[in-house]
Amino acid sequence: MNRATYYSPQAGRLIDAPRQTRARFAIGDVVKHRHYDFRGVVFDIDPVFANSEEWYQSIPADVRPTREQPFYHLLAENEDASYVAYVSQQNLLGDAEGGPVDHPSLAEMFEDFADGRYRLRQGLAH
Repeated sequence: MNRATYYSPQAGRLIDAPRQTRARFAIGDVVKHRHYDFRGVVFDIDPVFANSEEWYQSIPADVRPTREQPFYHLLAENEDASYVAYVSQQNLLGDAEGGPVDHPSLAEMFEDFADGRYRLRQGLAH
């Protein structure tokens, strides 16, 4: 049995996913979007797409990512705002050299920025 299911509160349904997947980024890594001008810190990883169908269908078909890849929850920022983003692995690049991220929720989850990444606060890992 190479697949497993888990409940995603964000999607409001059971998600079917491979038992093993290879995430390119880890919690605490600083990343930037490949096409849009924002960057962020990874705070959670889904092994496959685990958001709502409505969210998925809202992405234009010509740039819609495949579902069967890791998706990352980011504390994101751009020039105008801080927000939470949900991004496919294919659309992210590492950005450790870009320096720290300025997001108001960072201190709740992470220690200070060091060696190009953030360390998760003790007691928050599952």
